[in-house]
Amino acid sequence: MAGARTDGRVERGNQTRRLVLGRTMAIASVEGLEGLSIGRVATELGLSKSGVFALFGSKEQMQLATLRAAKAVFVEHTIRPAERIPPGIERVRRLCEGFLAYSRSRVFPGGCFFSVVAAEFGARSGPVHEAVARARTEWVAYIHGVLEEAVAAGDLRGDVDVPQLAFELKSFMEMANADSTLHGDDTGYDRAAAAIAARLRAAAAEPLTPADRSGTA
Repeated sequence: MAGARTDGRVERGNQTRRLVLGRTMAIASVEGLEGLSIGRVATELGLSKSGVFALFGSKEQMQLATLRAAKAVFVEHTIRPAERIPPGIERVRRLCEGFLAYSRSRVFPGGCFFSVVAAEFGARSGPVHEAVARARTEWVAYIHGVLEEAVAAGDLRGDVDVPQLAFELKSFMEMANADSTLHGDDTGYDRAAAAIAARLRAAAAEPLTPADRSGTA
């Protein structure tokens, strides 16, 4: 019985943590991580301040936990779908589609969570800056990886400048996100998709199919 009671408390604690992190991710995607406070989150969720404090211990730890939770959401919506596709140009295309859909559908209310916090902490120092920088580095490295796989698979030309192509694809995706969040202009997603498709056509080892020429990425 004692074990059952302990398990019940642990599960309730886990549920509360998920609830809190859902709210902190939503706030931070709009206002940045500095918009978080233990008191604010407790009030908005109808929880005790002491209970929320016990989950994290400090604002900084709450920020770091929020980053980790947001990374898991990002991976689920962008990377996991791409990994269901065999290595090659189709995986690259699916990765880009996943990012554009993740931003466009407002998985986070503020668009891409990491675009917001990268701008917020870019010129700062400390553990949160380091965590944000690490997440961005990992994302760029993943794009490099799927492009290198596509070269190895023979889908992209062997002379493709992978870092340059990765930079361009990332720039298209991030500009679509920025135009949508700042100006409310969702046409950027279609423009980004067309630009990605054109760039992949130019880098392809073999001519792409008619479907690939449709202007969607």
